[in-house]
Amino acid sequence: MQFDRRKFLKAVPLGGVAMAASLKEAGGVPLTHTANPSAHIKLSCNLYSFNDPLRKGEMTLGDVLHYCSDLGFNAVDPTGYYFPGYPEVPQDDYVYEIKKQAFLLGLDISGTGVRTDFSSADKSKREADVELVRRWVDVAAKMDAPVLRVFAGKGVPEGYAEREVMDWAVDSIRQCVEHGKQKGVMIVLQNHNELLKTVDQVLYIRNKIPSDWLGINLDIGSLRAGDPYEEVAKLAPYAYTWQIKENVYRNGKEEKTDLKKIIQIIRNVGYRGYIPLETLSGDPRVQIPRFLAEVREAMR
Repeated sequence: MQFDRRKFLKAVPLGGVAMAASLKEAGGVPLTHTANPSAHIKLSCNLYSFNDPLRKGEMTLGDVLHYCSDLGFNAVDPTGYYFPGYPEVPQDDYVYEIKKQAFLLGLDISGTGVRTDFSSADKSKREADVELVRRWVDVAAKMDAPVLRVFAGKGVPEGYAEREVMDWAVDSIRQCVEHGKQKGVMIVLQNHNELLKTVDQVLYIRNKIPSDWLGINLDIGSLRAGDPYEEVAKLAPYAYTWQIKENVYRNGKEEKTDLKKIIQIIRNVGYRGYIPLETLSGDPRVQIPRFLAEVREAMR
């Protein structure tokens, strides 16, 4: 069974006209349903962009929140690595302080993420990563982050068949999705050019777990097997969130991202939500403002 984000959104009860009619009957003011999905595309900053200054202690999470707010981002995506004590979960007072700071700075928290390897031949390690996800789903719920990003794994261990390893990942991610549903947090699977190198591999896992609590975190820089824009377009209907990067790969060769093409793909599938931006090299205090300006120009 394949899951398509657009079909799901169209099927949600009380959508569009039905919702307006319901509000009218209840004496409320009907919502205006715009025909322009671009009006619902919001820019977030994936805080992996600030990996070096965060890990070196040159900036705190609070510093980065202020910086992103000053640039005019709608949201931030703070990866779990940057919370004190990771992989252990932070104290509630710290989580709530970050949530409060973001709110007062006018920022949503568009998501968070943890590093997982569900391709390990050691079942106990896979189980430990499922438990890691469960703990961080709880953190995401406390921050009102709608999604938690996970990875399928690092690759196929020697002596094992790819399909067997992919099914390990399916089983593990299914457990994560079940817990996410209980806590109101969607699990988003990131394609990361490790175990998942092709669109077919990503969709194998996606379609084995036909739950609308699982989506794709579409990393445009990790599709390297062919034409990057064709590959992105195939996964776009399943995307719940994104990682928009400065460069893509065409048949394994790196090239500058054509942002207008990416934005058009996003619009073509009627995507509504956050598109987090991520830079991977240089000083983020230089690179992020420049890249943000380029994305804004491409959206005009």
